[in-house]
Amino acid sequence: MELTSKQRAQLRGLANTLDDMVLIGKSGLTDSVLREIDSVLAKKELVKIKILESAMMTPRMVQSVVCEELDAAPVQCIGTKAVIYREAVEPEDRKIVLIGK
Repeated sequence: MELTSKQRAQLRGLANTLDDMVLIGKSGLTDSVLREIDSVLAKKELVKIKILESAMMTPRMVQSVVCEELDAAPVQCIGTKAVIYREAVEPEDRKIVLIGK
């Protein structure tokens, strides 16, 4: 999934008010963490992930792997946080209307 710069800006604005929904620690990106991110994306469409220093992965690495595994789009990577977007499969779960869509 590819986002335009305007869509990314829109999603960054929405992500500003979000709390961290998933923490990645020393175990890294396990299957259970990926399942948790997948379920958050299915319901909320936008997820903010905090990567702890003990994870031994950079936020950009985490974002890249998650986007590839879960067919999602990278929105922002700043500091220890990564923001990821994926449109909900079920129409009733779609809360975010992207600009230009």
